[in-house]
Amino acid sequence: MAQLTKIILISYFCPRSPVPQESGSFDKILKIQLMSVICVGTMAFDAIETPFGKVDKIVGGSGTYVAYAASNFVTPIQQISIVGYDFPQEEMDEMKKRGVSLEGVEIVKDKKSFFWSGKYHLDMNSRDTLVTDLNVLEDFNPVVPDSYQGADFLILGNLAPDIQMSVIDQLKVRPKLIVMDTMNFWMDIAMDGLKAVLKKVDVLLVNDAEARQLSGELSLVKAAHLIMDMGPKFLIIKKGEHGALLFHQNHVFFAPALPLEEVFDPTGAGDTFAGGFIGHLAKTKDTSFENMKTAIIVGSAMASFCVEKFGPERLKEITKEDIDARLAEFVQLVNFDIDLV
Repeated sequence: MAQLTKIILISYFCPRSPVPQESGSFDKILKIQLMSVICVGTMAFDAIETPFGKVDKIVGGSGTYVAYAASNFVTPIQQISIVGYDFPQEEMDEMKKRGVSLEGVEIVKDKKSFFWSGKYHLDMNSRDTLVTDLNVLEDFNPVVPDSYQGADFLILGNLAPDIQMSVIDQLKVRPKLIVMDTMNFWMDIAMDGLKAVLKKVDVLLVNDAEARQLSGELSLVKAAHLIMDMGPKFLIIKKGEHGALLFHQNHVFFAPALPLEEVFDPTGAGDTFAGGFIGHLAKTKDTSFENMKTAIIVGSAMASFCVEKFGPERLKEITKEDIDARLAEFVQLVNFDIDLV
């Protein structure tokens, strides 16, 4: 008998949409449906050149992408970041409209925001960094506001390990789930600090090269087991246009990336993936391995929107209907019948 591989497509409640009011207060309805997510990451400017075009200055940063993606599924997103006097007020207003709390964002009135410039190669997977101006990031000493205490989820963007640890240490109650991103740069200059943070988190996000560097293993399966022995219960290895792998104990799940005709800018794709991933987990209040499989598909769907335009512009345009339609495309991508012999 044919066995059918099934993927359940969830129709998402969009936090920015009106909630029908039946009995009880609006606040009570929100408390039932929503969980809070603390996002620690950069809010910055990027200058990007790809084979498809060039922009000299556009809003970027890991925290920006995570917030725009996650706020489609859950609010509040409780942002912790630092910006300079030049960060646009209209961008802050747009984020607030989407349920992003900026109480934890420090504004430095006499310095510029973090700035990064890069040029992508023809394959769109490799890039050259042209300029990195830390500016306000040199003085970033995050403070967790009292109103953020008790958050259910924490996502730590790609920042120095001591900054990531500082946020964890300030939380009076450990969140239900802590997700962490990092990169090869911190492995090169702060490996001891990185390993200390790894002991405190539940999920680590890295790409395949970073997984090999962190573990010292060429095999990604062997690398995954060594990394999970360092602390994280779950490991996600991002492989760009080739999808992502999820590891937990002896279980492995592979999620493809959606084939796209045009990719304009992959800069924020990984952070958008992370935002969609944690947004789904927070919305469903389920951190099981089975639900993380769905969360990876959601993250991949959000990332596929991000690359369609420069910066986070595409993320500002999409609707609940767009997200549901894109998730349906993923269902068709991996759905199949097989006769077991």
